[in-house]
Amino acid sequence: MTEAGSQLDKSRKDQYRQKITENFPDLIILQEIHLPKKEGEKAKISYGRFDKRLSLRYGQNPGAPAALYVEDGASGPNMSYFEVLKEGKGLGYINVGDMDLGQRIVKKLHGVFSKPVCAVIKHEIPSGVGMGDNAIDAFNKAWYCDSLSAFGSVDAFSCEVDADVAKLLVEPSRNIEVVYAPAFTPEALEILQKREPMRVVKMAEISLPAMDNGLEYKRVAGGLLIENRYDTKITSPNNIDCISDRKATADEVAAAIFNWIVAGFTRSNAVVIGTKEKTHGVGSGQMSRIDSAHMAIYKANGRNGMVKDSYGARGSVMASDAYMPETDVVNRAADEGITAIVYPLGSNKDKDVLDVANKKGLAMLITRTLGDTAGGERCFLHR
Repeated sequence: MTEAGSQLDKSRKDQYRQKITENFPDLIILQEIHLPKKEGEKAKISYGRFDKRLSLRYGQNPGAPAALYVEDGASGPNMSYFEVLKEGKGLGYINVGDMDLGQRIVKKLHGVFSKPVCAVIKHEIPSGVGMGDNAIDAFNKAWYCDSLSAFGSVDAFSCEVDADVAKLLVEPSRNIEVVYAPAFTPEALEILQKREPMRVVKMAEISLPAMDNGLEYKRVAGGLLIENRYDTKITSPNNIDCISDRKATADEVAAAIFNWIVAGFTRSNAVVIGTKEKTHGVGSGQMSRIDSAHMAIYKANGRNGMVKDSYGARGSVMASDAYMPETDVVNRAADEGITAIVYPLGSNKDKDVLDVANKKGLAMLITRTLGDTAGGERCFLHR
């Protein structure tokens, strides 16, 4: 390596591995106002206490100090508890955000389907989610949804990581930042030790309830946004209504539930396509729904042949986190061989969308209980 190249390599390592000292307070208290639910009741005030748990390597960018705070009284499989088994180069702000999202996904899917789940998370967006008979099956399904985006990922599991999975995680071709799971075999831990920068973190038992105050906070300049946390009710065929001429098969319904749940953890606008145990392509964070659909299909089809181990869009089911404002997404889905779409109603062009779907032979599943007259559940996410 040349002297200039050596200096660049050292600069890179110093920038991304150096831990930044923080001097944030040990305790943060947020006042919460609980509005009355019944006439005559008075509003109540409570205080949310957040204790500093961990100084992080740096914030969203190198040079920014950061820390993790834990809510008083929180428990179970969430960010109130985890055990760092291998520190590697230390947890950073983005790592913890990815761990949180991955844990939420695998916990929800495991609770619905009672099978091992793996979520590969990159920048608080799932690049792939898989479910299988064991950890290695779930991991392979998740990884090869979008192996290109998995570079620098946090890989979360709902089940124990064993030696077979660990061998895959440390392969030189992969760059995995954090492995996050409820248990690791001794053999797996020994193998994971070989990847020096990798962090290995143990979460709480996945079947335990994840307890906190149920609120989501988002800082805005000069203020704070607060809302109740979203949790999808679409967890069984009883929660979905098929409104198209062609009725969905059992496999399409199962795929709709699986991919709808993933869409609820994907930055809006979100379009997720996949089958009943794995995502095939994830389109997220686009201002236009058709752009999200293009992204999901483009990834599923291997980025026009650039990625060889892709699953393809044909034969998959599409989940859209909100209604279809135009017929363009349905037309594109049909052209790509997608067989069904799960989505909520609410567009002025709902009838036009359904008419196109019926002409193309797609099954259209809406996120409401059979016989309900509402438009259905929406699952926007803006993390």
